[in-house]
Amino acid sequence: MNTLYKGEFFGQTNKTLHFDGLIITDTEYTHSYVDWHYHENAYFTFLIQGNVVEGNKKEIYECSAGTLLYHQWEDPHYNIKPDGFTRGFHIEIPRKWFENLNISKNQLEGTFNIKNPEVKLLMYKIFKESKIDDSSSEISTHQLLLTIFSQLSTHKSKVEKKPVWVKQIDELLHESYTEKFSLTELSQTLDIHPIHLSRDFHKYFNCNLGDYIRKLKINQSLSFLTANEKSLTEIALDCGFADQSHFIRSFKENIGITPLNYRKILKK
Repeated sequence: MNTLYKGEFFGQTNKTLHFDGLIITDTEYTHSYVDWHYHENAYFTFLIQGNVVEGNKKEIYECSAGTLLYHQWEDPHYNIKPDGFTRGFHIEIPRKWFENLNISKNQLEGTFNIKNPEVKLLMYKIFKESKIDDSSSEISTHQLLLTIFSQLSTHKSKVEKKPVWVKQIDELLHESYTEKFSLTELSQTLDIHPIHLSRDFHKYFNCNLGDYIRKLKINQSLSFLTANEKSLTEIALDCGFADQSHFIRSFKENIGITPLNYRKILKK
């Protein structure tokens, strides 16, 4: 089985950054099939453009733009790339990084698909920092990455304790984020009291219900922006925003730049 060492990914790596131990790469995937292999270090794969299939010993992921995967070190997997341009953004994390910051190396195990929109938005911000690449980008990247690990570890600690309705509402909102829900309708669907839902949602999702739905909409808009086929007005309506101005305002609040500027940094 092939072993990939630090900074190595199959394809054409167009940019590599070294941020005090972290290795950040922006890579075009050029191989239609990559046989079983593993990486020396733990890393995140964030699919910026295109599609890829990734399989490991437990699951197969159909990845499209916006998919975020975490891989533990030396976790075997394979890749299949359909026709078309595919681009991945990676953050590789040496074991020394975990040790220096007193983070348990075994806090997250195996490979898994991260669907939490808040974590994805944090990763988009790291991607943005890699394109800005100024004197503040390194410290910003470390801070954002630590926040991601904090979110993931908090989520993991709650997995065994969370009630059934938490998974149900998460699946419902991911499937129907463009629809307009009322608290009463959601409560009836989940068979819980509106007060219970309103009180406990933040406990499991780290934000209120409205913010969570907005984050889902922004995540979807980012995948549309990478395709460069739709206007901002079309993207706004397709993602469930009332109009373009609402979309731009919400996008800037969550990402820190406008949708148009985000499209520009994709070309860097």
